[in-house]
Amino acid sequence: MRLRYAVVCSSNQNRSMEAHFLLKREGFDVCSYGTGTHVKLPGPSLREPNVYEFGTPYKQMFDDLRRKDPELYKRNGILPMLKRNLAVKTAPQRWQENGPDGQFDVVFTFEEKVFDVVVEDLHNRVQVLLKPVLVINLEVKDNHEEAAVGARQTLTLCQEREAIDRWEDVIDDVISTFERQHRRKVVYTISFY
Repeated sequence: MRLRYAVVCSSNQNRSMEAHFLLKREGFDVCSYGTGTHVKLPGPSLREPNVYEFGTPYKQMFDDLRRKDPELYKRNGILPMLKRNLAVKTAPQRWQENGPDGQFDVVFTFEEKVFDVVVEDLHNRVQVLLKPVLVINLEVKDNHEEAAVGARQTLTLCQEREAIDRWEDVIDDVISTFERQHRRKVVYTISFY
């Protein structure tokens, strides 16, 4: 049986999309989402972010920012990031609206507040199948360099998960070993569909 993975950050732009890009390239069945109320991208200042609705195509965001200030958004990596996102899927999707996408075996988040939203959402859904889903949080700073590191570590954990059959019996050991090897604290829980 092939496992299904979800990767989730706040805006479905940087961290989740870097992981989606890498996992997809490696042949994993993966979807990506955000949990925020809007998609936010850096603007000319902290007080002036670029805000879009979920579902706004990455191409539309790319064209909008290229029209506003191509040098700024190229220099800060936003245009290259959006170009990468375009190669992965059409538009950012919201986790809370992913019901039609089906169930996942493992959900990765990259920020504690996103982890909390995902776990709460899963607990609030009607749980009819009682199919377990492993939810893992890797705390990853929201910048391009850390997103790349987080994506590689997500790939490592996916490969570990694929290699075991009765994961419920050994997940504690897998996570402990990963934490020691990568010097990164991991938070995880099991929820159900």
